[in-house]
Amino acid sequence: ADVDLSAVARRTPGFSGASLQSLMNEAAIYAARDNKSQIENRHVDAAIDRILVGIAKRGDALLRRRDLVAYHEAGHAIVGALINGYDAVQKVTIIPRTNGAGGLTFFDPDETRMETGMYSRGYLEGQLVVALGGRVAEEVVYGDDEVTTGASNDIQQVTNVARRMVSEWGFSSIVGNVAIDNQNDNPFLGRKIAMGGGSWSNKKMEEVDDEVDRIIKNAYDTCKKILMENRELLDSLAERLMEQETVSGAELYQLIDASGVQSYVFKPVSHKGAGGGREPSPRLQKAVA
Repeated sequence: ADVDLSAVARRTPGFSGASLQSLMNEAAIYAARDNKSQIENRHVDAAIDRILVGIAKRGDALLRRRDLVAYHEAGHAIVGALINGYDAVQKVTIIPRTNGAGGLTFFDPDETRMETGMYSRGYLEGQLVVALGGRVAEEVVYGDDEVTTGASNDIQQVTNVARRMVSEWGFSSIVGNVAIDNQNDNPFLGRKIAMGGGSWSNKKMEEVDDEVDRIIKNAYDTCKKILMENRELLDSLAERLMEQETVSGAELYQLIDASGVQSYVFKPVSHKGAGGGREPSPRLQKAVA
């Protein structure tokens, strides 16, 4: 059967030749279990999932919060799909995996960004918004008192990226184009001096903390605005996930087209002023024309 090699390439950035060979061997096993003589796209897709995030888990206990997991992943997917310029959604699933994930949202990374390793201020702040989509969806649907620990990895990612933006990459006009070392990382003064490290005033460290808080708060507010304004779309995607467990990116964008929703043009705030506006995305032009 024909396998979409370009789609495989998008999902396997950084894979070596040996890794790709192992992937196709795994896909062949899935095809054999399916009594197929040829490997199909779904077999390759299942093999990639197994390599990246582990084996699918089944069990009655995992079904008890199926609705919450569906809304959590729908939050990530919708925010990612609606922020203009972010990576396209590849698929969303609520099938739990052995790596501990209750569900996952996969994105197709931009080839240029992946190859160069260069990420813009706007993209990184957009990443914060997308990462908060699961937690915010839980809040919107179930209320503040019913949010869960499911967003712990997301929150850790948000904190790490925002802090690196401020303290390593010079993305804050308040802190400036300086690299702020974490003074708690290395308690040995002699080694710190030998490595060229320096110390910063409490005021500078407070500026870093304040800027990290401000950037994350803006990402949270933006995320909540998107999901509140598109609650019907959030419900539709969550319901479809509960029905069929996995929704492809194509299906998601069809839902968006049918709803006539416009993309959100996100304006980063790490350098100056807050903001954000709405205008049609080229990807969604047909839906809003």
